[in-house]
Amino acid sequence: MFTGIIEEVGVMRRITKQGQAMVLTIAAKRILEDVHLGDSISVNGVCLTVTQYDGSSFTVDVMPETYRKTTLRTLRIGEHVNLERAMAAGGRFGGHIVQGHVDSVATITGRAPEDNAVVFHIEPHDSAILKYMIPHGSITVDGISLTLVAVSDSGFTVSIIPHTLAQTVLQHKQPGDTVNLEADVLGKYIERLLTYPDGRDSSRKSSGLTEAFLADNGFI
Repeated sequence: MFTGIIEEVGVMRRITKQGQAMVLTIAAKRILEDVHLGDSISVNGVCLTVTQYDGSSFTVDVMPETYRKTTLRTLRIGEHVNLERAMAAGGRFGGHIVQGHVDSVATITGRAPEDNAVVFHIEPHDSAILKYMIPHGSITVDGISLTLVAVSDSGFTVSIIPHTLAQTVLQHKQPGDTVNLEADVLGKYIERLLTYPDGRDSSRKSSGLTEAFLADNGFI
């Protein structure tokens, strides 16, 4: 599990592709302080497993499913990536619950300064992810835990403070660039619980939480 607080920006040192499989070697420093084989590291919001490392870089495998559903397939040598180690027990929970499981790729459609902040407009390629977003809720963009400013039928906006901009790859992102998105897992679990068959009749789906249900049970 991650928290969406980026620890370091790494640099792509080597990329090997075979079909839809990839091996990535990423130059880093802070991330390597206590690295072990098998550790999980978030790379632009994608949870990957360390397979090799030395004093200046680490290597991870990217399987076809990850290749197809994330922006990792578009990485180039020399490109910068956001890095975060899995959360240690007893560590500070500075962001929100992040699994490193990408729900949709998205395109940045706007970037504009607003006093000391920069506002990004982002449109997901799979609009179904928007149902998990609420104003002032949480969203993960390339592994960064951010607060939603506004949500529309086609996209959303986030406002980035100078520190976050300077410490992440967002400083390099412009309209037309793509990013990885992960919605708040709590919303996904709630949806699953409300729509799962109730167990008494496996052929019947529960109707979910509706206005009629709330009225019938005295909530409104």
